[in-house]
Amino acid sequence: MSKRIKKKKKALAFSGQSPFVNYWKKENYWILLIGLALVVIGFFLMAQSPYDNPVSLSISPIILLIAYIVVFPLAILYKGKKQKVESENK
Repeated sequence: MSKRIKKKKKALAFSGQSPFVNYWKKENYWILLIGLALVVIGFFLMAQSPYDNPVSLSISPIILLIAYIVVFPLAILYKGKKQKVESENK
């Protein structure tokens, strides 16, 4: 019985792959750049004078909200489509 437990512990100890693998692809960086562009546009619109114009008070916060709540988390969590490997068992 002790032999079975030792074998399981060895199998679970190290799988050979680092848990800190960089899974970011090209698409993640593009989504991040889109988010940064939205933030720059949002703050630019917010800085327009006069301070109480509709663009500064309504449109700019909506753009910033979309960038911070939708686009940045999407850039972090997006993993892309998995490609299916066709088996050659003919």
